[in-house]
Amino acid sequence: MIDGGLTDPRHGHACLAYDDPAVFHAWAVEQVTTGLAAGEQVWLVGPEEADTMARRLGSVPGFEAARRRGAARLFPVGHAYRHDEVVDPERQVQAYVRATSDALAAGHTGLRVLAEATSLVRTVAQRDAFARYEHRIDHWLRHRPMSAVCAYDRRVLGDAAIAELACMHPETNTGVPFRLYAGGGDAVVALGGELDPTAHRLFAAALERADPRPTAGRLVFDATRLRFVDHRSLLHLRDHARRHDAVAVLRTRRPAAARLVELLGLTGVRVEVVR
Repeated sequence: MIDGGLTDPRHGHACLAYDDPAVFHAWAVEQVTTGLAAGEQVWLVGPEEADTMARRLGSVPGFEAARRRGAARLFPVGHAYRHDEVVDPERQVQAYVRATSDALAAGHTGLRVLAEATSLVRTVAQRDAFARYEHRIDHWLRHRPMSAVCAYDRRVLGDAAIAELACMHPETNTGVPFRLYAGGGDAVVALGGELDPTAHRLFAAALERADPRPTAGRLVFDATRLRFVDHRSLLHLRDHARRHDAVAVLRTRRPAAARLVELLGLTGVRVEVVR
C-alpha cells in the first residue's frame, strides 16, 4: 500500500482520490512498476505533458526501454479530450476493449490503466456520463485482462462530486458510505458498505446511472458485502425493479433485512439470506 490508503484493487477497478499530487505520482510509479513486472502494457493518462510524466517515472526499472517498445504509454489527458467534453459511455468502453485486444495481440499479458480524470468530471453533465461509463467498464473488465485506477483531485472537485464517482467502484480510498459495482453469477450488481439514511440520494443516483436490468423477472443484488441497509434504500431497489417489471432480490448474510422487508410489507422486494 502507498500513502493514500488504497490497496491493489481486488476486482481490478479502483477509485483514488487525492489532495497531494505526490500521492498520484507515487501511485503512478507503483502501477507502472507492477504492470511491467507482470508483462502488462501500462497506460498512464495524466494531467501533464508526456515528457514531464516520463521524468517522474525515471525511477522505475526498465521504464525507458518499456516506453520505446510500447509496453509503457503516456497520454496527456488534454491531448485526448476537450476540457468541456462529455464522454460517450459506450464509445469509451469500446475504446478500452480495442486497447486490451491490441495489448494482447502485441504479446502483453493484459492492459493496466491509471487515468487522472479530474478534468473530465468538472460539471454535472460530465459526472453523470462518466459515472455511467464507470459502471459499464466495471462489468467489462471484471473477467478480462484489464485493470484500471481512476484518480480524482479532491482539491478541484470536492468530496460530494468525488463520492458520485467513487461509489461506482468496488474499491476506493474515500469515505463514501457504499459501493455499487458489477456483480457475479446471476447478480447483476454487487453492493458493499452501508446504505444508511445519509446515502439514499447518492444511492438513488448511482442506481439510476448503473441502470441494472432483470433476468426472468428477477433483479438480483449481491449484498453479501453490505453491512447495513435502511428502508429508503429498499424502496429505491423496489422502485427500480418495478420500472423494469421485475422483483428486486437482495442476497445478504444479514437476516435483519428480511425482517425489515416484512415490517414494511414490500411485496416487490425479496430477501435471500445466505451463509
